[in-house]
Amino acid sequence: MRLVLPLSLPAFTMRRFPFYNDGLSLFAARDEDRPNPMRISIAHDTTYAYAIPARAVVQILRLTPRSHEGMRVMRWRVEVDVDGRLRLGEDSLGNITHTLSVAGPLKGVTVSVNGEVETVDTQGVIRGTVERFPDAVYLRTTPLTEADSAIRDFADGLLADHGTDSLSLLHGLLNGIHRDIAFDPHPTEVTTTAAEAFALRRGVCQDLSHIFIAAARHLGIPARYVSGHFMRNDGVTVQDAAHAWVEAKVPDLGWVGFDPANGISPTDAHVRVAIGLDYLGAAPVRGSRYGGGEERMDVKLTVQKAAQWQAQA
Repeated sequence: MRLVLPLSLPAFTMRRFPFYNDGLSLFAARDEDRPNPMRISIAHDTTYAYAIPARAVVQILRLTPRSHEGMRVMRWRVEVDVDGRLRLGEDSLGNITHTLSVAGPLKGVTVSVNGEVETVDTQGVIRGTVERFPDAVYLRTTPLTEADSAIRDFADGLLADHGTDSLSLLHGLLNGIHRDIAFDPHPTEVTTTAAEAFALRRGVCQDLSHIFIAAARHLGIPARYVSGHFMRNDGVTVQDAAHAWVEAKVPDLGWVGFDPANGISPTDAHVRVAIGLDYLGAAPVRGSRYGGGEERMDVKLTVQKAAQWQAQA
């Protein structure tokens, strides 16, 4: 028997508890408004192993997407392999969250996600999302997205070619960052700032997104971090980590996505999961533990066309 949970469900004790989200949203799009949809399947396991048993673990999971006009959640399941409490809720920005609380001793924990979404290409324009705050909130600087003089000069340099038109400036940012910042997973980590990554001229999707956000906010354009998944078109389905990109507010268009790591606006290959002022606000898993010594994290992620779509291809 499948268990479907409403947002108001209270916390309870569970083991390998499944959460399903079948199009859970206030803004589920209509079938007739979704031409040429693509269905994407995602399997995402995150395992934490502790050198010595942890006495307690608390984690905030932002792993469950909401439907919007460009994406409909067809099925979604989150489960863990330990006894504990899993509380369903929302954060201040409207992201669906699960709060996991586990009492030890605990040698490790695995959080597993399995689901499917149906997407259409909206040319990067995002509509039908939950918006809790005025756009000006996304002009707020954070330690990870503060623009130093180098980023400010880079952003100001775009004004000569693009003027003050927001959309033109944002595409200039997209192209410039994709051109000048090499994708390299080795020199940066989750605490690397936009200024540090810009100085290195290299980084991962998180770093390129932080640079984009810092530059956009310096130019007076509201911008926010997006965590999610990206289905590659080169046949590679097994990935090392989730993906990240940016949404910026454009007059007369609304929120528009920009993926500086790939040099494109999001397409039907992007699966939008959570938003934040920076990575810390949209991280798939964040938390703390009591004890445990050194921690090792392993990620297994597969993003591919759903089985029936593969058969039709």
